[in-house]
Amino acid sequence: MAGILDLDLVAARDALRAREISSTELTSAYLSRIEATADLNAYITVTADRARAMAKASDERLASGEGGALEGLPIAVKDLFCTEGVLTTAASHILDGFKPTYESTVTANLWGAGAVMLGKTNLDEFAMGSSSATSFYGPPVNPWRGAQDSETKLVPGGSSGGSAAAVSGWAALAATGTDTGGSIRQPASLTGIVGMKPSYGRCSRWGIVAFASSLDQAGPMTRTVHDAAVMLSAMAGHDPKDSTSAAEPLPDLEATLDSGVKGLRIGVPAEYRVDGMPAEISEIWAKGIAWLKDAGAEIVDIALPHTRYALATYYIIAPAEASSNLARYDGVRYGLRVDGGSLDEMYANTRGEGFGAEVQRRVLIGTYVLSAGYYDAYYRKAQRVRSLIRRDFDEAFGEVDAILTPTAPSDAFAIGANEDDPVKMYLNDVFTVPASLAGLPGLSVPAGLSARGLPLGLQVLGRMFDEPMVLRVGRAIEKAAAFSARPAMLEGV
Repeated sequence: MAGILDLDLVAARDALRAREISSTELTSAYLSRIEATADLNAYITVTADRARAMAKASDERLASGEGGALEGLPIAVKDLFCTEGVLTTAASHILDGFKPTYESTVTANLWGAGAVMLGKTNLDEFAMGSSSATSFYGPPVNPWRGAQDSETKLVPGGSSGGSAAAVSGWAALAATGTDTGGSIRQPASLTGIVGMKPSYGRCSRWGIVAFASSLDQAGPMTRTVHDAAVMLSAMAGHDPKDSTSAAEPLPDLEATLDSGVKGLRIGVPAEYRVDGMPAEISEIWAKGIAWLKDAGAEIVDIALPHTRYALATYYIIAPAEASSNLARYDGVRYGLRVDGGSLDEMYANTRGEGFGAEVQRRVLIGTYVLSAGYYDAYYRKAQRVRSLIRRDFDEAFGEVDAILTPTAPSDAFAIGANEDDPVKMYLNDVFTVPASLAGLPGLSVPAGLSARGLPLGLQVLGRMFDEPMVLRVGRAIEKAAAFSARPAMLEGV
């Protein structure tokens, strides 16, 4: 089994097409690995029978010389994507027993490309969090352990923490995630994998449980940059069912991956050098700058002056949209219902018991900033600042081809470490939120280890719909970093 699990997505794709391995064999190896890593709590639902049936069908197609771009490749799905006939919970008690009668567009695209579904991964409840600790099903665990304290269980980041843990722990070949303010990129950084947030509108939001509709975007979580390009190519595409889906043609994301960065101008924003940033974050950023410079890129200092307002802006807009989106969970049509003496009491009981503390906190914040007397003071002003943040990026991309920053302000922290201080938890998104507000593509690439022996990532940002450039720069960093360290739990696998 060890040999077959060593294959990344691209290598497994090539081996399947060459008939060197079968999808049934590959899928069985991953299902066994899921059982062996059950203590990671990466999955909420494992769809073993469906996976075996899908793998068998893939083998038949491959044998006849057919098959899609992901034919026979076993992947995991964040439990925010609706999957027809399969429990979909958003990691919330309020969606107990919900089995959609429809398939999200992104997962339908993946199954159409031949991918095999291993199961649904754990996450922060309704994707609200930076640690995945707010899940009703308990927190997933980072496969990495600190070298100085190997007994402490660490978070895999959030909200796509289960997907990150599954990919990092080799319990999935790749996985889908969603990114609202950094929920793909930050967990990718903390678990030593690649995570990409495409441009807003690149992947359809139809059939994804909504958190903040103007920010949510699906993306891939993989072992390598090349794997991310392959996954995104299958996930993306215009969808008439989603009014925010962009009719922008998707270029061949693999074609320019290894073109290098010679002659490119890479921006380095001064505003990302925040007060109190750990020295090792500054050092890994400096290494990334040096790698790109050595590869022939020109490093350009740029200004993004409204970056300092990004977190405050995000934590007004996102909760406001969440309070609107979560109003549909009322105990009437699906999921949990807690009866009461009146309709209003039933609503209150259902939401009080069904929503966790962080979800309730964000709904209350969102309702407050949208209320009469506060809408102009908070929400409208936040939207104006959001426009200024986008303008900063537009002006910067008039000078540079891509931007390089750290992904997260620290390595992985202990489960439960920041739960009593929501503001401290929100600061985990300090480097990822600005690009989310601007709708830009971003990629986190593992770049090295902290003093504690834990992964650190670098973030590449690009122009709207310029995923090829983001992947190209990310690939150059990946080659230079030569990140080959693995979680201790993978030794001997």
